[in-house]
Amino acid sequence: MQTDFSPAQLADKDIAASEAIIRKCVHCGFCTATCPTYVLGGNELDSPRGRIYLIKDMLENERVPGPEVVKHVDRCLSCLACMTTCPSGVNYMHLVDHARVYIETHYRRPLAERVLRAVVASVLPYPKRFRAALRLAGLARPLAGLLQGIRPLRPAASMLQLAPARLPPQAPLPASPAGARGRVVLMQGCAEPVLRPEIRAATVRLLERCGYQVSFAPGEACCGALTHHMGREAEALAAARRNVEAWSREIEAGLEAIIITASGCGTTIKDYGYMLRDDPLYAEKAARVSALAKDVSEVIEAAGLPARVEIPARIVAYHPPCSIQHGQKLTTGPQNLLRAAGFTVKLPADSHLCCGSAGTYNIFQPEIAGQLGARKAQTLEALRPDVVATGNIGCAVQIGQHSGLPVAHIVELLDWATGGPAPAGV
Repeated sequence: MQTDFSPAQLADKDIAASEAIIRKCVHCGFCTATCPTYVLGGNELDSPRGRIYLIKDMLENERVPGPEVVKHVDRCLSCLACMTTCPSGVNYMHLVDHARVYIETHYRRPLAERVLRAVVASVLPYPKRFRAALRLAGLARPLAGLLQGIRPLRPAASMLQLAPARLPPQAPLPASPAGARGRVVLMQGCAEPVLRPEIRAATVRLLERCGYQVSFAPGEACCGALTHHMGREAEALAAARRNVEAWSREIEAGLEAIIITASGCGTTIKDYGYMLRDDPLYAEKAARVSALAKDVSEVIEAAGLPARVEIPARIVAYHPPCSIQHGQKLTTGPQNLLRAAGFTVKLPADSHLCCGSAGTYNIFQPEIAGQLGARKAQTLEALRPDVVATGNIGCAVQIGQHSGLPVAHIVELLDWATGGPAPAGV
C-alpha cells in the first residue's frame, strides 16, 4: 500500500513503524475471510484491510479521529486471525495498537464511555479491587435489564451480566519443593486467580509432577494487556516495566521459564521486548523476559506429560484461544497434550474464529461479542462433548455465559489425567 508520510512524521518511531506495516499490505483481502467482525456484518470497514485504510488516513493526515473511525477501530477484537492468513506478513497487531493509542490521545469519547473505561482500567487489573467489584456487581445485577435499555450504559449491563453469582474463596500461594528440572515462576495474573483459583492450583501440581520448582515473583502485577488494548499506553508500559523488574530479579536467581496460564497475557508479555524497545533502562531486560515467557502448554509439552492415571474416557471440545493460535502461533501442542492424556479431542468448525471475549471486548462491544459467543457455543455443542477445554480465562467465562457445557482450562484436565482432582462440573 502506497504511503505519503512526511520526513518529519517518520522521525517519530511509532509512525515509522506503522508506515512500514501499512506498506506491506497488498490489498489482497485474504484477511476478510477470517476476520470475525467482517464475517458477521460484511462491512469492509470492519475488516483488517478496511481498518488499515482508516488508520493510514488518520495517521498520514494527522486527523482528529471522528466517531466513525473510532467505531470501526473499537470493533476490532485484536484476535489476530488476519495475521495468520496474511501472505504479506502485515503486523496488524502493532498497527492497531498504535491506532488505539492515537485515538486515546486525540479523541474525546462521550462521558459515559470515559467513565466506564476509567472504571474498567482501574479495577480489572487489580485482584483486590476486582474481587470487591464483583461482590458489588452481585448486589447490582437486578439493574442489568434497566441498563441494557439505555444504549450508552449497555457496557455496564454487560459487566453485571458477566459477573459470577458466587466467587470462589481466595487461595494462598502454595509452597513448592526444589525440582530436578529447575525453577520456574508462575505468573499470578489479575482476573484468573479471582474467578478461577483452581487453575493455579492445578498448574502448580502439574508442574511439580514434571519436576519443576514453582515460585512466584514478589512485586509482579497485571501484565498490562487490558490497558494496552484500550490505548492507555502509559499505564500499559508502567505495568510492563513493573513486571520486567520483578521477573528480572527472579532471572538473576536462576530461572528456566516464566509460565503463563492466561494466553491473552502471554501474547502481551512475549511482546514486552517490542513495547519497551526504545527504553534505554528496560529494552534489554524486557527482551530477556519475553524470551523466557512461555505458555504453560509449551513447558508441559517440552517436559513430557507425567504418568497417567485411569480416568473415565472423555470427549473434549478444544477451543483454541485466539491469543494461542494467532498471537503465539501454538496450534498443535495443547491438542497433542490432551490426546496424550487420554482424551478424545474435537475442534469446532469455526475453531479459527474468536469467541468474542477478547479482553474487555465483551464489555465494550456487547452486541458483537454476544453474536460471536452464541455462534461459538453452537459449534462447540454440535460436537456433543463432555467438557470444553481452553487456555484463557476470558474465553472460559465467555463460553460459559453462552453454553451449558462445563468449561475447564487445559491444565485442569491434564492435572486430572495425571493424578489431580476432576475439574468442577466434569
